[in-house]
This record gives sequence, structure tokens and C-alpha cells, in this order.
Amino acid sequence: MKKIILLGLMTLILTGCTIVRIDTTSIDNIVSVVLSKENTLYNRVGRGYKYYVPRGVTYIDSSGTNDKLYSNGVYYYLYLDEISYYYKKAVTFKPDNSKYYSKKIKNGKNIGYLEITKQGELYLIEFVYNYARIEALVPEQDINDTVLNSSYILSTIKYNSNIIKLSLEDDFLKNKEEEYNVFKKKNNNDNNFLQYEEK
Repeated sequence: MKKIILLGLMTLILTGCTIVRIDTTSIDNIVSVVLSKENTLYNRVGRGYKYYVPRGVTYIDSSGTNDKLYSNGVYYYLYLDEISYYYKKAVTFKPDNSKYYSKKIKNGKNIGYLEITKQGELYLIEFVYNYARIEALVPEQDINDTVLNSSYILSTIKYNSNIIKLSLEDDFLKNKEEEYNVFKKKNNNDNNFLQYEEK
């Protein structure tokens, strides 16, 4: 019996799960911890992309590559830049010390930035990462939660190169339509049925 308990404890210790607690009092810590993790989760799929919507955030609507999300009174506007992704366009950003928060983010090959600007009583969050942008206008007490949710969303975006390539081709966006008017009067010469009966 002692061997079974000892063996069970050894197994638990050697194969235990790792729990990472995120210090949500620091924007720098939130961004660095969430973006450093490789995350393959997704629960939202669009045309040419997929991503993870965290618990507590609700998907509302989509218009092309623009998605609208909601959490605790805050609307998140997500824009996926498929053109920059396809052509691998680099993000250019220079931090501005006059803003509430302004920092360039680099994590491996992904480059972006987080900028928070005070606008009256609210704060505009602009978070660009992984060829996508999230914007939200929030009260000061919601800044950290919004940055945390945005970090999860942006870090989990995965693009489908084949679908993006198809959607960017010239012929994909052209509409092939023919004009057809059901009220247009037919020409009498088109119908030989009555002439045949008369003969």
C-alpha cells in the first residue's frame, strides 16, 4: 500500500500541470506573459482567419474582416489586415512619451505596438499585433482587462494563406452579372408558332 501511495505521489510530482498566474496590475506584464505563450485555441472562424474569443467576451457582428466584440460595457473593434499579412508588411511605430502608454512590441517574428491615449474621461486603446488591430474606448479601471482580452485575441489569430490569396485576386471581387428584364416586350419575329398555325 505504501508503494502505491509513493508511486502515486511521484507520478503527480513528476507530471504535474503548470499554472501561470498573470499579474494584471501591470500592462507590461500582461502583454509579455500572454504574447509569449504559443496558443492554438480558437472558437471564432471567419473568411481566411480564426481566433480565440476569451471567456467573458462576446462576439457581436462581423463585416468582412472587421469584427465587433463586447465585454463588461466595452466594445472591441477588431480589424484583420489580410493585405499586410499576405505581403508581410512590417509595422512601423515610434513610441510617444506624451501618451498614457506607448510601447513597441516584438515577440519573435511578430511585431506590433500598444498605445493608450486619454480622451476626456475615457482612454482609447490601440493594440496592433499579428497583422491585426483592436481598438476600444474604455474607462481607466477597465484598461488592464481590455489589454488582457485583446492580448488573448491578437495572439491567437491564425490566417489561412490560400483563402487570403484567393480573396485578393482581381477576379474574385468582380461581379459577373447579366441584365435580365422580365418586363421587356418580346419581338414578334422571335415566335413562329402563330405563323405555323395559320399555314
